[in-house]
Amino acid sequence: MKCIIHRRAQFSASHRYWLPELNEADNITRFGPCSRAPGHGHNYVLYVSLEGELDEYGMVQNLSDVKSAIKRYVTQDLDYAYLNEVWPEFQQTLPTTENLARVIWQRLAPHLPLVKIQLFEHPELWAEYTGTPMETALTISTHFSAAHRLALDTLPYDQNLEIYGKCARPHGHGHNYHLEVTIVGSMDERTGMIVDLSEFQRVVDDLIVEPFDHTFLNKDIAHFAKVVPTAENIALYIAQTLQQPLSELGVELDRVKLIESPNNSAEILCRSAPNPSATRSDTVLAAV
Repeated sequence: MKCIIHRRAQFSASHRYWLPELNEADNITRFGPCSRAPGHGHNYVLYVSLEGELDEYGMVQNLSDVKSAIKRYVTQDLDYAYLNEVWPEFQQTLPTTENLARVIWQRLAPHLPLVKIQLFEHPELWAEYTGTPMETALTISTHFSAAHRLALDTLPYDQNLEIYGKCARPHGHGHNYHLEVTIVGSMDERTGMIVDLSEFQRVVDDLIVEPFDHTFLNKDIAHFAKVVPTAENIALYIAQTLQQPLSELGVELDRVKLIESPNNSAEILCRSAPNPSATRSDTVLAAV
């Protein structure tokens, strides 16, 4: 039986999005503030996931060896570095979050049994790479505040209470929802991007965050006049709403995760549910 282990590491580095074959105006148009000289920095958080059989010592890999490999092949070069110049790979393709995750995989793969590299540029933006040559996943995290009531109009109040508990109370209740939207796409060999990040953010903001924020979902979002706005149904609606606009940006919606509270979240696995009328079997629920 195989086991997956995860090792965390950190490094601080700067980078700049700038293509010398473009003039200044075109670089600014394409990359916005990220094109500013001499660059900008991040506190990166890296998770290295390894898979293998347990050995006689109860380990997939000796963690001291894993730590040493990450330091030797990744962090000792990247920590407090200017990424555009630190590795030759970034002369050909810009050090975006997506590309950085891919190159870290390439650097570590000869030494560790990798299954995933996850790289956080900051808490609301991260990339995942699993070894497919130029395919990467990119996630943005955002939030909105909204109220809802869980009840079926066809049922009497006492029966709704039996099904939904306190969530069926007539005046509803509210949450600070956290939303994670993950896309998958092919990386551009020159820019290192799978999508224009500002366009990705705009689609999520315009179609979900702005319409949902500070609303009573049952009354202000037409879809939920007839559909009970459970976390599962909200996440499913978000996925259905985003699929086509994100496809038009040239990427595929991979998953939507809606965190209703620290104890309750729902996740729609979109690539396993190509039909927009996805069923509950496509929803992963997490509750404590």
